[in-house]
Amino acid sequence: MKIALIAHDQKKDNLIQFAIAYRDILAQHQLYATGTTGTMIHDETGLPITLFRSGPLGGDQQIGAMIANDEMDMVFFFRDPLTAQPHEPDVMALVRLCDLYHIPLATNMGTAEIILKGLQEGFVDWRKLQERRQ
Repeated sequence: MKIALIAHDQKKDNLIQFAIAYRDILAQHQLYATGTTGTMIHDETGLPITLFRSGPLGGDQQIGAMIANDEMDMVFFFRDPLTAQPHEPDVMALVRLCDLYHIPLATNMGTAEIILKGLQEGFVDWRKLQERRQ
């Protein structure tokens, strides 16, 4: 699966700790990340990650384009709900695209763990479920 990893500044350490804890599972998938976050995760875990621009410089939109082109399977975006973000419209556009295209989106550690464990156990087969509904 293709997995995007994004984090606001105040949540980068949380996402890094998540990537360290679940390194073995993440290593089985193609990882994509916004610039600073991806570099930090790679430095701490050694995981191969395709890097996009920093979120405020268009990285969120690059990931959004992958979602719109059916090229992204899930997104882990650890958001900071207590700090105003200058690129909030980009963030909301990414969340909207996840909703529109039925892309699993985790915005916090608890949800991310459940999704990743489900992926590991083979429970996350949402594309096949969606095909059956159409």
